Amino acid sequence: MYKQTSQRWTVSGRAISNTLTSKDFTIWQGFVFQNFDACGTLHASSLMSRSRTAASASLSFVLCAVALWAGEPGPGKPVQEAEATYERTIEKRVADILAVLDLNDSAKQAKAHDLLLVARYRALRDWHDADDAKLKKASSDEAAQIKASLKVSHDKFLADLSEALTPAQVERVKDQMTYNKRKVTYDAYCEIVPNLTEQQKDRMLELLREAREEAMDGGSAEEKSAVFNRFKGKINNYLTAEGHNLKQAYKDWGERRKAKATPPARNTEK
Repeated sequence: MYKQTSQRWTVSGRAISNTLTSKDFTIWQGFVFQNFDACGTLHASSLMSRSRTAASASLSFVLCAVALWAGEPGPGKPVQEAEATYERTIEKRVADILAVLDLNDSAKQAKAHDLLLVARYRALRDWHDADDAKLKKASSDEAAQIKASLKVSHDKFLADLSEALTPAQVERVKDQMTYNKRKVTYDAYCEIVPNLTEQQKDRMLELLREAREEAMDGGSAEEKSAVFNRFKGKINNYLTAEGHNLKQAYKDWGERRKAKATPPARNTEK
């Protein structure tokens, strides 16, 4: 468990000091076995029974070694830590979604949390872990077959969601799962491109809903953004075909933003 190698003492293969002498280490070793139990618990009574100086010196060695032992990676530790991190992440995502649903029914909130939202995020992770690598190597026909299984689970998720929530609440769930990109993108087009007709706005919303439906199943924020970027290309093509000069629209929009950000000149005349 511990040994000295080239004047460097190690614990479980990790260096604890370059300057620790054999005598010091012997004192430290006895301190550990006398004052710590098998679980690594320090007995305060044993510590207090020694002089303050000796206890302080020994404790500095102990804290260093205990920190190293605690950091020793067990066989399943990386997996456990990754799972714990993932658990915290999805709990945060689900909490954010539930916050905008205003569910007053505790049973309905528990169902939305456990059976629907958390279960959906886990199902998506499992699917992407199993199939993302296959998609990269698949032909177009093979990719369609692989994605078909995701469409089945997607439809079931929405059906279950609709049984527990109102249509308006389901819409909020979809928006939250895609970082509200549908509304943000729609509002941006309405600000950038002037004189949009109601028909054109409706078509943009239709395309953005399609994007949201696909992005909901993305395995990461980057994948979700990539889906919306692809559909923004479709919107750009549509608006161009409708006679809008998007290049000029973006240029004019940039000038408007610049003008808003520039403070008005002061009147220095007296």
